[in-house]
Amino acid sequence: MAMMVKDPGARIDFEFDWHTAYPGGQAVVASDWAVVPDEAGGVVVPASAHDLSQATATLAGGIAGHVYRITNRVTMSDGQVDERSVTMRVEER
Repeated sequence: MAMMVKDPGARIDFEFDWHTAYPGGQAVVASDWAVVPDEAGGVVVPASAHDLSQATATLAGGIAGHVYRITNRVTMSDGQVDERSVTMRVEER
């Protein structure tokens, strides 16, 4: 699992490229994002999108000193469901 650092005031886009994991022609047909812990003032996903090979989320907020797990769960065109996560530490930069 990867680790990122984010300022609480930053609003950034983050993406997972699913094409490399599914080179056989499957496409992303659905994408959901989750943040743990879900807390007041914590990291939120105010916007997200996906195309046939990538899923993107806008990440905002967060409490300095806290660590969050951001998870993307996708459904592929052949019915497979997969997920990836990244760990994000929020700190004043």
